[in-house]
Amino acid sequence: MKIKIDDLSSPVIAEFLAAHLEDMRSVSPPESKHALDLDGLRQPDVTFWTIWDDEFLAGCGALKRLDHQHAELKSMRTSPLLKKRGVASTLLRHILQFACEEGIEKISLETGSMSFFEPARNLYSKFGFNTCPPFADYEEDPNSEFMSIDLRKFDTTPD
Repeated sequence: MKIKIDDLSSPVIAEFLAAHLEDMRSVSPPESKHALDLDGLRQPDVTFWTIWDDEFLAGCGALKRLDHQHAELKSMRTSPLLKKRGVASTLLRHILQFACEEGIEKISLETGSMSFFEPARNLYSKFGFNTCPPFADYEEDPNSEFMSIDLRKFDTTPD
């Protein structure tokens, strides 16, 4: 698999992210949907990656800088055809290693509290994310779970 920083210009990416937003709309009430659209992901404080299996888009993820030492994980998605094949783990490890190299000390995220999001929460826990209070502009929400990781304790050695 190949991971690259992506400029979000491909129609394949736009379609993939549209499916991501549709999934979020189908399980989260509008006030609890925090996924970024294409314009939100194109902001200068966001780095967006795609992971490819040959020519097939396997997944994506983004990191949004909140300040010099704190960032937010956004838009993690794996193709439904490649779930449970290590795509998300490979991409998440890459993003965490990038963040460490950039001097980011903490990454936080918001994900859903519903059963649909349980695989995501399990993935984040496996990598050392722990439940935390709302951060940045988020507020308490029964439909959200907030998690963070202290990257100063993250093992950056490859698997």
